[in-house]
Amino acid sequence: MAENNEFIREVDEDYRRDQIAKIWKRYNALIITAAILLVAGVGGYNYWRHAERTRAEAASERYDQASRLAKDGKVEDADRDFAAIRTDGPGGYALLARFRLAAETAKRDAVAGAAAYDGLAADTGIGDSLRDLARLRAALLRLDGSDPNAALASLQGLAAPTNAYRHTAREMLGLTALKRGDTEGAGRWFDQISADTETPQGLRQRVEVYEALVAGGPVTVTEAKPENAAPPPITR
Repeated sequence: MAENNEFIREVDEDYRRDQIAKIWKRYNALIITAAILLVAGVGGYNYWRHAERTRAEAASERYDQASRLAKDGKVEDADRDFAAIRTDGPGGYALLARFRLAAETAKRDAVAGAAAYDGLAADTGIGDSLRDLARLRAALLRLDGSDPNAALASLQGLAAPTNAYRHTAREMLGLTALKRGDTEGAGRWFDQISADTETPQGLRQRVEVYEALVAGGPVTVTEAKPENAAPPPITR
């Protein structure tokens, strides 16, 4: 019985060798080509990874240099370097340079800075979270500027329950309402912050102060009447 099993095994092995030989004879050119393409593909991928890593390291150094120039007050040189990274840098650094350019522009001109953030917010090629961040930055620049209503409308959109920037948006909306004397509206925004389980602890502590201001009601300032003013000095 053992001899029969050994014989069957040898026959199977011979059959498999014959089949492999036939396949090799028929498809050897394709197999060799596939092997060459596989090796070339792996080599090309490794080269691409190395090239991308080299580009990223170079962009990181250029970005750090531009940041130092901006810190030293060399605005034109910094803007030039940030613009170069935006144009030819790797995707992540190019996007970071765009945000930095908008921030640097906003320091000199709030209107132009808000417009730069608008461009980022309108770019469908970047993630929704970053587009919302650009909307938030633009709204904050406009809040005390010439178009506060547009800023408030944008902040209200960002205050939605699922938005990543809702905490900042709600705080700004509440403070703006408080500044305008709308304590009821301010209270609604502060209540939303308090009720949100994901509100950061620092903001939750600030809201306690805001709510105390709301509870105190609107503050009215009255001018001193002439009769209550100090009498003029007596001259002799």
